[in-house]
Amino acid sequence: MDISVIVPLYNEAESLPELEAWIRRVMEQNGFSYEILFINDGSTDSSWDVIKSLSDKSPNVKGVCFRRNYGKSPALNTGFIRESGDVVITMDADLQDSPDEIPELYRMITSEGYDLVSGWKQKRYDPLSKTIPTKLFNATARKVSGITNLHDFNCGLKAYRNKVVKHIEVYGDMHRYIPYLAKNAGFNRIGEKVVHHQARKYGKTKFGLDRFVNGYLDLATLWFTAKFGIKPMHFFGLLGSLMFILGFLAVAIVGATKLYNMYTGQPYILVTDSPYFYLSLVMMILGTQLFLTGFLGELIVRNSHRRNDYEIEEELNTTDGKA
Repeated sequence: MDISVIVPLYNEAESLPELEAWIRRVMEQNGFSYEILFINDGSTDSSWDVIKSLSDKSPNVKGVCFRRNYGKSPALNTGFIRESGDVVITMDADLQDSPDEIPELYRMITSEGYDLVSGWKQKRYDPLSKTIPTKLFNATARKVSGITNLHDFNCGLKAYRNKVVKHIEVYGDMHRYIPYLAKNAGFNRIGEKVVHHQARKYGKTKFGLDRFVNGYLDLATLWFTAKFGIKPMHFFGLLGSLMFILGFLAVAIVGATKLYNMYTGQPYILVTDSPYFYLSLVMMILGTQLFLTGFLGELIVRNSHRRNDYEIEEELNTTDGKA
């Protein structure tokens, strides 16, 4: 099969028939074999009834219905598990993503050798309250991830080589960082295409401003796990050791200062009367705790069954070492 189109949705019953007809028209005009996977994320309207009706009319339409609302990332991950196309296209169900972009996205994957192509809605029909935070968010994501050529990490319209979606796990709210997840999995050929953004035709947006706060927290999580996920001692152990050493030196200085003043006849105070003594003790305790955190992290990693899971691109004339 040429293309799998994955459409996560929540309360988008009005737009689904138009979207399915639009995708079908594009596919037939270009001679693609395809499937459309509608992932109903616990909609409370008639979205699932519409999907069942579309599936009855076309064998290319498939669907999954969650019992409750889990979020976009679980919906995408469910689609990635079930898709079977050589190229995977993800798009939103609100008709703001244009299916007319699919042929060029497909060509960029199959002919230009990209692993992932992300859409860039260069001209957006969103209010400033959404576009300005989005620009700040994307600038931070580019800096942290090192993927400097992407302008819109969170664009729902993306194309993937099949093996990319089979080697990444999208969970929580990590759909915002799929390019970063792909890069961490070893897929570095990431491109971008300017795509047309349409004003919302039905319903209203399902996302609030809280997604920007959560987005930064998720980005910090991804950065840490990518850099220190299999070697936590390198972070916690180093930071803890530095804090302990600085605290120990500070305590030594406080004690040495008192002894010096005692032997030279100068006024002095008890060590326990100095605020620096308690600050030093706090640093030593925190340093010990951070070191132990790194140590426990290393024990967890050491006992993980995935500690030696490495992404292998190709293999020639080798064995796995098993008898």
